[in-house]
Amino acid sequence: MLYGPMDPNERFRARRDQMRRSKRRRRAAVLALALTAVIGVVMGARFVGGEHPTQAAVPARPAAAAGASAPRPRPLPLEVRGVHVTGALASLPGKFADYVGYTRYGLNTIELDVKDESGEIGFVPADVPLARQVGAARPLYEPRTLVRLAHRRGVYMIGRVVCFQDPKLAQGRPDLAVRRRDGSVWTTSGGLGWVNPYDRRVWDYCVSIAEAAARAGFDEIMFDYVRFPSDGDVGSAVYRGETSTPRGRVIAGFVAYARRRLEPQGVRVATALFGLAATRDLGIGQVPRWISAHVDSVSPMSYPALYGAGELGLASPSEQPGETVYRTLSDFRRQMKGSRAQLVPWVQDWGYTPQQVIAQIAAARLQGAKGFLLWNASGIYTTEALAPEALAPPAG
Repeated sequence: MLYGPMDPNERFRARRDQMRRSKRRRRAAVLALALTAVIGVVMGARFVGGEHPTQAAVPARPAAAAGASAPRPRPLPLEVRGVHVTGALASLPGKFADYVGYTRYGLNTIELDVKDESGEIGFVPADVPLARQVGAARPLYEPRTLVRLAHRRGVYMIGRVVCFQDPKLAQGRPDLAVRRRDGSVWTTSGGLGWVNPYDRRVWDYCVSIAEAAARAGFDEIMFDYVRFPSDGDVGSAVYRGETSTPRGRVIAGFVAYARRRLEPQGVRVATALFGLAATRDLGIGQVPRWISAHVDSVSPMSYPALYGAGELGLASPSEQPGETVYRTLSDFRRQMKGSRAQLVPWVQDWGYTPQQVIAQIAAARLQGAKGFLLWNASGIYTTEALAPEALAPPAG
């Protein structure tokens, strides 16, 4: 037997409690009928007499009822183990299903590009006409279909929205772009246009796209390129409407705005930040201490190959991938002390052996990260790195 015999007195108490509950339910039903009748009389008086009822005559809606109807985010995986998927890859027949199939290796999360570095959106959002006007909306995939497929396999879905690097919007709407002194659109050394972080119309555009993704069923929105430009002749960049507000406050203000807009959608909010943003001021407006106050998670781009010699006190960070990730997250934890935001770092999954990829993940686990996301622009991943901690291969 799973349970021992019930004591007679306990059985009596159980029956007594049941009777009391039945009486309470009957009383509640009678009260509800009476309240319905009162409301009927009030509403009848309103329509027959043609007058608005007084405030006292209309029962106020309980605050709890309004909150109860708000959607809640899907449960977050115990440990996020995910990969990055581009819109172009998702457009290939059967390719997204292949990534969902990585669940057999331990995957439980997919980050899919909603709006990428080129300014292109992977689907056509119905409520963002500006996206169509500037040629940014492309029917690469049907978001609801992919999200449903992922959810059926228990996969958590993150939609990545690139914000202020946006060649499409900068070209189609120069009035929203970062400019040069001669009035032309400013571009990076690679010829990519950026839009103005001071312009609230840009904020609205970016978050409206995120809202469309949330309505399509994504569990989380990750904002990327939430910063000022860092590549090219940044000294010649002109920002219309620039204020004396520190850049870090401008970017944190955008993130707070995005959070307020997305909260009714029941999605989590995350940001991807430069790996060195917590180590020193990069002059691009990324201050993890301020940003983390408004998000559910922060994803440092802790790619060792992008660190210069001597960074983090390491002679060659790229040759010590595990130590690089460990020290990066140590700086983030110090900056984010007191914040409720989780750390879910991006892990470099190109140019390294499986053991070196696993070493980065082991370092993230040692720092108490909530999980990790693998990045490889070509979409080829080290599947053994996706194993849960208990089954993970030893780090090299």
